[in-house]
Amino acid sequence: MLDRVTGMQVFARVAALGSFSAAGRALGLSQTGVTKHVAALEARLGTRLLHRSTRRLTLTEAGRAYGEACERILAEIAEAEAVAGAEAVEARGTLRLNVPLSFGVREIAPALAAFAAAHPAVSVELGLNDRRVDLIEEGWDLAVRIGALGDSSLIARTLAPCRIAVCAAPDYLARHGTPHRPEALKEHNCLSYTLADAGGWRFGDRTYAVSGNLRAPNGAALVAAAIAGQGLVYQPTFLVGDALRAGQLVALDLGAPTPVLPISALMPPGRRPAKTRAFLAFLARRFEGEPHWDRDLALPA
Repeated sequence: MLDRVTGMQVFARVAALGSFSAAGRALGLSQTGVTKHVAALEARLGTRLLHRSTRRLTLTEAGRAYGEACERILAEIAEAEAVAGAEAVEARGTLRLNVPLSFGVREIAPALAAFAAAHPAVSVELGLNDRRVDLIEEGWDLAVRIGALGDSSLIARTLAPCRIAVCAAPDYLARHGTPHRPEALKEHNCLSYTLADAGGWRFGDRTYAVSGNLRAPNGAALVAAAIAGQGLVYQPTFLVGDALRAGQLVALDLGAPTPVLPISALMPPGRRPAKTRAFLAFLARRFEGEPHWDRDLALPA
């Protein structure tokens, strides 16, 4: 492809200047080099582009049509390179961002207006799902993930901590009693997150098996069921915090610590365009310090 573009550039200059030697001087090529490029073009296209005489060069009908096409294509290439160069220094273009569903709806989507105001040349395509997407294969510029990260070539930056709480509605606890140790969970209806709870619920350095009559791939759905009194949930504080403050849920002290998971931004390796750098800096500022969803939230130590 590079040889074709160079050939187009050489031919366009020959057509404009009407001389192999003049085109060579303009492009920093020898007259022989220019001649070889034009001959290669004619051989590949299977047609003559120039009428050659000892006095001057003239374009054939095919040469005129090809020359006009070269001018358009070369102009588009120059424009594309200018756009790419601008994008490297100025935040612009479409940012493809993938985030977990509930976290995206609660914490990312409300922030996008502020980002748009600061970076009006950037539009965001927001992907909302809880599965672990393949950034490179699926073409995402940036992803937010919650939990431990496996070995990967992706570039990761920690944004905030994510505390896990075990909660239940007051009505459920009045009917079924309050567990005070992880071993007692086997006596309760535990609502499980299908994408992470397969091995049970972790407390300290141990994982305890749990079971219940509801499993779902979305934490917000489980929290809604818990508020309705269906059972216990083991969910992030950004999801249960409002319900805890409102008294709809009660945080349980089981005498063992629940995990604190990292919330991370992930990016493909290599050079990152300005739009990605700008959004990463925006997220870092937004989540700096103690997460706002944990402020004034009383939880077991």
